[in-house]
This record gives sequence, C-alpha cells and structure tokens, in this order.
Amino acid sequence: MTLSAGGGKTPLKFLGPGWFSMVMGLCGLTLAWSRAQWLLGAASEGAVLALGALAALVAVALGAASLMRARRHPEAWAEDLRHPMRHAFVATMPASVILLATVLTLVAGPNDLARALWMVGALWQFAVTVWVMGRWLRASPAAQAPGGKPGPGFWAGVTPVLVIPVVGNVLTPLAGVPLGFGAWSAAQFGVGLFFWPVILVLLILRIVNQGLWPERLLPATFITVAPPAVIGSGFLQQGAPPAVAWAMWGVAVFFLAWSALLVRRMLAQPFSVPFWALSFPLAAFAALTLRLAESLGSGLFNTLAVLALAFASLVIAALLLATFKGLRDGTLLVPEPVASIVPAQGP
Repeated sequence: MTLSAGGGKTPLKFLGPGWFSMVMGLCGLTLAWSRAQWLLGAASEGAVLALGALAALVAVALGAASLMRARRHPEAWAEDLRHPMRHAFVATMPASVILLATVLTLVAGPNDLARALWMVGALWQFAVTVWVMGRWLRASPAAQAPGGKPGPGFWAGVTPVLVIPVVGNVLTPLAGVPLGFGAWSAAQFGVGLFFWPVILVLLILRIVNQGLWPERLLPATFITVAPPAVIGSGFLQQGAPPAVAWAMWGVAVFFLAWSALLVRRMLAQPFSVPFWALSFPLAAFAALTLRLAESLGSGLFNTLAVLALAFASLVIAALLLATFKGLRDGTLLVPEPVASIVPAQGP
C-alpha cells in the first residue's frame, strides 16, 4: 500500500500523531533490554542494538510521512489539533525524540547528536504540555454545563491519552542527567510530577460522571502504568533513595492490575493504532523492575523482572505483526470509525 497524495482515500491523510506511540514502545523496549544486561549478557546487547535501530528507522519513516501529510493534507493535521482527544497524541512526537536521545546516549555514550535531540525533544515537550493544558483555559461554552461546570464536551476529552504529556516530561532525566542537563531535567520532571495526580483525579471524575471512555480507547487505559514506572526510574537516575522508586513500582503494579481488568473487552475490539498504548507502559514497567531487581539481588524478583521483560517483548512483537498485517490488508490508515467521542458504559 502506498501513501499517495491523490484522491480522497489516500492513507497518508489518516496518519495521525498517535502513530508515534510505535517509536515510544520500541525505544522503551530498547531501554528495558539494556537494563537486563547484568542478567542476560550478550543477548541483551544484541537486542538493544537491533531494537534501537528499528526504533530509529520507524521514527525517520513516520517523521517523513508526517511532514508529507502536513504539506498535502493540512486540514487533517488541523482536525487532529482541534479534536477533543486526538490532540493529546501530539505529545508522542517530542516524547519519541527524547527517547531516541536516551537510546543514542545508551548505545554511543554522551555525544553532540544526543544532546541536540534531547534539547529539541525536551523544549518541544514542554511547549506541547503548555498547549495541551492551555486548552482548558480556552474551553468553549459548548464544553460547559449550566452554571459553568464541565459538561459532556469537556469530559469527552478526558481520557488516559492526557497522560502522554505527563510521561514526556518525566522522561527527561533518563538522558538529561548523563548528557549534563541535570538541572533542567529536574525542573521538567517536576512539571510532569505535578500534573500526574491532576490528570488522575480528572480521569476518576470522568468515570464517575460520564462512565468509561469508548471501547475503541480501552487499550489507552494502560497508559496509566507509564507515569509511576518512568517516575521511579527518573528518581533513581537523579540519586533518590530506592524506597521512592519502590513506592512508584507499587503504584505501577496497581495500575497494571487495574488496566488488566479490561483486557477481555480490549481484545474484543479490532486492532487499531490505540493498541500501541500498551507498548511503552509495559516496557517502562519492565525497565524499572529490572533496575530494582539488580539492586535487590533476589532470585525470585529476578525471575519476575525477566518475565516482565519477556511479556513486554511478546506484546510489542504481536503489535508489530498486527500493524504489518493491518497495513497490508488496508484496515489501518483509514477514517476513524468513531468521529466523536461518546462515553461508553463502565465495566
């Protein structure tokens, strides 16, 4: 299938920013495998190089295709920015740049290219976060109920996708510290740390007031695993006591179990790009588990860490296979079946 520009059925028109969740997942898995070197040795090193190269290749391909889309279908890009839910997926783009800088630093050590990528990604992520959160200040009257309270139009945009800007900010110390940007990393880490509980409260209020997000978005529930997993790794990177990371690991375990309650309903949905929302959170959880296992020195926890890595790897392999099949069969890069977000019933 080609990403041609002609005609109204061109697949390129439907290449939204959410596709960059593939890059996040592949980079996250690369970092997780790097944390397994003390357990798996040379096998881990080979996986890191292969996954890192694949992540970079996918990033370049998606970046080039996205530029073509913005030039040939500016109305589609504008629609993404206006959409109550899809706009937050824009944060996957700078988050991918930060993760690529992290992988490059891991593979090649601190270098100028990694520093440039990190600076671009960090500043871009900060700007996107301000823009996403700024939408609340510009909420239209249609999003409000009588009395100025949030109405259905507001709650339609409150989904786990809002967590993505948070994740992008707390990623900064992973490469920022070894690259020499410790102060700014800590500052931007604080932004994500502040907004994480804010978004969680909104998600709970959304469920109470409007019910769960639509069935098609159920895989995005796993995004809630990412903040505590990344925050735990970020704290360790900045020299925090291990107890803080263990606390974050416990929160991540809770959200993993909470999200798993929806797996049966998720699997009842046809495969689509939102399924990639599982990839980075599972990889981030595996990375933190491996890092904690190394310091703990427990055989049982070592086994748990390897199982977490294996599970994340299998899920991402399945996602890659499903994506290839979907592109081949023409079931991806098509118009959204749900044009507007309609709240679904709770489980």
